Amino acid sequence: MNCHANKCIECTVAQCANHCGSENYCSLDHILVGTHEKNPSMTACTDCKSFRQK
Repeated sequence: MNCHANKCIECTVAQCANHCGSENYCSLDHILVGTHEKNPSMTACTDCKSFRQK
């Protein structure tokens, strides 16, 4: 896999198509972070909306 790791976006989700393998970085220039809750109150309420399954 030829991946350009964006050192500004760390990521440990190896199941994402944008993940740069063992480097634990995202290959995107930017990501979109969103929520699935009306009033998010903890980390588990947030989502990376740029996620694409491998």
